[in-house]
Amino acid sequence: MAGETRHDEEWRAFSPPDEADDAVGVAVVTGRSGTRLDTAPPPRQEMSVRRIAVGAIAARAVAEERDRGTGFVLVPVAMAFGVIVYGALPFEPSLVLVVSMLAGLLVLARLFRGRPALSFALLAAIATMTGASLAGIETWRTGTAMLGSQIGTEVTGRVVRIEHQATGRTRLTIDVTSTARPELRHAPDRVRLSARNVPPDLQLGMTVVGIARLMPPSGPVRPGGYDFAYNSFFDGIGAIGFFLRDPVVAVSSAPSGLRETLALRLETVRLAIAARVRTVLDGPEADIAATLIAGVRAGIPEAINEDLRKTGLAHILSISGLHMALVAGTVLVAIRGGFALFPVFASRRPVKKYAAVVALIAATLYLGISGGAVAAQRSYIMLAVMLVAMLFDRAAITMRNLAISAIIVIAISPHEVVGPSFQMSFAATAALIGAYGWWSERRRASATARTERGAIGRLGAGTLKFMLGLAATSVIAGLATTLYGAYHFHRVSPHALWVNLAAMPIVSAVVMPSAVFSALLMPFGLEAWPLRVMGAAIGAVAGIASWFAARSPIDAVGSLPVMAVAVLTIGLMFMTAMSGRLRLLALPFLLLGTGLIANRDLPDVLVSEDGRLVAVAGPARTLYVNRDRPNGFTMQNWLHGMDSDRFARPVDVATIRDAMLRAETSPGFACANEVCIARDRDGRLIAHVPDAISAFALCTTAALIVIDDATVGQVCRTGNAAILTRRDLARRGSAEIHFHRKAEGADIVHAISEPYRPWHSHREFSRAARGLAPYRRE
Repeated sequence: MAGETRHDEEWRAFSPPDEADDAVGVAVVTGRSGTRLDTAPPPRQEMSVRRIAVGAIAARAVAEERDRGTGFVLVPVAMAFGVIVYGALPFEPSLVLVVSMLAGLLVLARLFRGRPALSFALLAAIATMTGASLAGIETWRTGTAMLGSQIGTEVTGRVVRIEHQATGRTRLTIDVTSTARPELRHAPDRVRLSARNVPPDLQLGMTVVGIARLMPPSGPVRPGGYDFAYNSFFDGIGAIGFFLRDPVVAVSSAPSGLRETLALRLETVRLAIAARVRTVLDGPEADIAATLIAGVRAGIPEAINEDLRKTGLAHILSISGLHMALVAGTVLVAIRGGFALFPVFASRRPVKKYAAVVALIAATLYLGISGGAVAAQRSYIMLAVMLVAMLFDRAAITMRNLAISAIIVIAISPHEVVGPSFQMSFAATAALIGAYGWWSERRRASATARTERGAIGRLGAGTLKFMLGLAATSVIAGLATTLYGAYHFHRVSPHALWVNLAAMPIVSAVVMPSAVFSALLMPFGLEAWPLRVMGAAIGAVAGIASWFAARSPIDAVGSLPVMAVAVLTIGLMFMTAMSGRLRLLALPFLLLGTGLIANRDLPDVLVSEDGRLVAVAGPARTLYVNRDRPNGFTMQNWLHGMDSDRFARPVDVATIRDAMLRAETSPGFACANEVCIARDRDGRLIAHVPDAISAFALCTTAALIVIDDATVGQVCRTGNAAILTRRDLARRGSAEIHFHRKAEGADIVHAISEPYRPWHSHREFSRAARGLAPYRRE
């Protein structure tokens, strides 16, 4: 157009067609007579033009996302956020108040439904409050009675689960019917106890009796770590412990209801299947096969478990999306292949739908046989939604179906939102769907004529596509789940890509199809040959894991800040849920999250919740501890969380003075007369003492004193030492200490806050939390 300036052309390029003419009028300067002048606009007007252009681009992108239904995809995100907010509150909110707020938001959404921006904000708030309400209802509905303090008592109860451990012990889950000597006034309904030996004829449903040491489920071994009490509360486990003497069968009693009867029969079937597997296979292959077929995971040697964890293959032992998809996929392909043998019937009937129904039935049976763990339930729901979509001629793998699955899972088990299984599973699936959608768009945009190939060429191209697809799947899913694996487990497998490329074709093409065929043939007694094939494939996978594990460097990465994980999650959400230019919004979040991780501040000292174990961060990625034989699980967690690869035991000396002198010259703890002393990297003195008298002598010289005594009060009236007593730790859990760099003093962060939430309320009843000494019989 004559007379247009460069700015006019830019605005036309960025404006919708129906706005281009108006944009030109804004972008040029007109004279009094209305003729256009080919002069550049003033800088302020040029900036205004560009802002309008950017606004138009953003409006178009938002409209595209609205048309794609992205708003619905974000509904489970808002619900999950509501669950997380509920769990992070420092107090237990009133369920009536939460539901009332939800009702109020629904009324407001109805009143303002004609205002798009306000309606969107209200709908987001409604989804968030729905998640919080579901979490509150689940907590109220669960209401597990938790043991307050450890005690020895005679336990009588019905066995509902039997697990044989790799150590030779047996773990029993027992529904408690009574306790005696002493009789507990607030006995837990269900306990999990280990025994050295159990009666050889013990079966599910039998009632056993034995003297056991009961303990309340512990809190996190470090702030932000895995909370055993939280998960035990929602699993219905009120106490854990061990039998002091082997339990005996008291009487066989019938279950009290239909639900219990079905659960016991299903558990009996699972154990019978595992026993049939072990009659054909032996060694670790039998234990892994029993895990994959029947979900009976106990018995796998710890060395193999560690190899799988270190190489990023531990996910194959958890019945989840991979296993459900392989089982359903094997059945689906087999059924459709069978129908293909009858072309006339297949051309006239919806055989794809028939196969989907059979695959859904197979997945349902697998869910029951595998034990119905929460991860399996979530994966089954995702798969069921996709198979049902096939029945209605809908695309099976879409973000909308993933969102429906997430909504159902959140509605059934809201507490799973904060767990690694939920986060890693949905992150991987969302990333794969998003990447597949992006690749499909690019293929459509750059479609070219296909080149005719011969049989060998087609085979080679198919093999190459399979390997490239497998590599892309491993990379995309691995990148999406690395964040949550690092946050929850403080470790990242450096060779995960190569291990998965080597092992997953064996799992997908041999292990799981053999598992399906062995399960189908087991009723006819013909399961031996597919189980042997499965055992050989499992051996190959274990060998691959062992080879790579022996050549893997330390995989500890240290704990990640919660804020960094939240920011990176927002970036991942923009990358997977959005399309087009809006994906670029992920970039600042990814950069900010990475910066937060790079500038994290790891603690200087860690203290266990029982007050017996203290670890001080030292040079060369070493943790110095005050005990010769620290708890193995705690130490592994601390090493990974502190980005360390070794720990050093204390050195025994003759006197406390010798311990002080050694701490001046050598790193690590020196112990004498139950007093252990060490210095951190900046020379601060840390002491672990048994009582107030020992602590008093260190008040003016120590920066931190941990007193393994719940009865002490105020110890130090002088000095600036931070004091942690056993009562503090019993009430608020394990602690991490951050010393101030430029001044005296320290920040102490506990794993548990007060007032207690329902899953921690039992802590206030322990003797240590009440300031009492351990109970001793007269």
